[in-house]
Amino acid sequence: HKLSVPVVLYGTEFQLRVWKELLKIKSGATVTYEHIAMKIGKPSAVRAVGSAVGKNTVSIIVPCHRVVNKTSGRINYAWGAEVKKALLKGEQAA
Repeated sequence: HKLSVPVVLYGTEFQLRVWKELLKIKSGATVTYEHIAMKIGKPSAVRAVGSAVGKNTVSIIVPCHRVVNKTSGRINYAWGAEVKKALLKGEQAA
């Protein structure tokens, strides 16, 4: 089901571009930081994308848990790797 929640995002122009791109990721899907960097027209800004993702203060509404490392190794998530895994698993089951 689609959830509609009014939200106002405050951040730099770059952060807002990243966060708006996160909103396009379908539930249950994942993309890489590199993918987001390319989608916003900044292919060399992968680390900056990671920083912007990490500064997202409404992480369930703006789904930063759907962004993964290219190598799928280390999992970074403010609420911990287990929460990120559980969110993704729950979305895939829905």
